[in-house]
Amino acid sequence: MSGHSRPQKPQILAQHVLARSRLFAIEEMQLRFSNGVERTYERLAGGGRGAVMMVAMPDPEHVILIREYAGGLHDYCLSLPKGLVDAGEDIYQAANRELKEEVGMGAGTLEFLTELTLAPNYIGHKMSVLIARDLYPCQLEGDEPEPLIVETHPLAALEHLILHDTLQEARAIAALYMTRTRLQQDTL
Repeated sequence: MSGHSRPQKPQILAQHVLARSRLFAIEEMQLRFSNGVERTYERLAGGGRGAVMMVAMPDPEHVILIREYAGGLHDYCLSLPKGLVDAGEDIYQAANRELKEEVGMGAGTLEFLTELTLAPNYIGHKMSVLIARDLYPCQLEGDEPEPLIVETHPLAALEHLILHDTLQEARAIAALYMTRTRLQQDTL
C-alpha cells in the first residue's frame, strides 16, 4: 500500500432528486472540494438494503450460471444468480432465497467473498458476493417473468466464456476470478 492518505471528501452544498422510478432515483449534488472547486454531480442514488450475487458451486470445479434477459442490452446474457436483499433479511438469507428462486438449489454453506460496485462514479450501489457450496435441491417461486436457463460450466473455462459466449457482466467476471483465486489459495 502506498503512503498516501485518503483525501478529504467534498462538502455537499445541496442535494435533490431529479427523477425517481420504481428502481432508481437520479440525484443532483452540488459539491465543494477541499481545494475550493465547486462542481455538480449526478448519480443513481444507492438505497434499499443492497444486493447479493452468488458463485454457486455444485462441486469444486464447476459453477452454476444463469442465462436471462438483460433489459439494458435487450439481449440474453450469461451471469451469476443475483438479487436484492428483502426487508428482514441479511445477505446470507437473501443469497439462499435467490439461489432457490433462480437456480432451484439451496446452499448448505455460504461464504462472504467481497463487495463490488458498478461504475461508482455514477452509481451508489454495492453488491455482496458469496460463494455457495453444499448445494441441495430446493425450488422457490421467484419474480422472474420467464424461467431462467440454468447452466453448469467448469471454472477452468472462464476465459472461454468471456471471449466466446455472453458472459459480459463485469461484476460476475470479477467474482468468478476472485473465487478461482480463493480456491487456489485454499489448496496451498
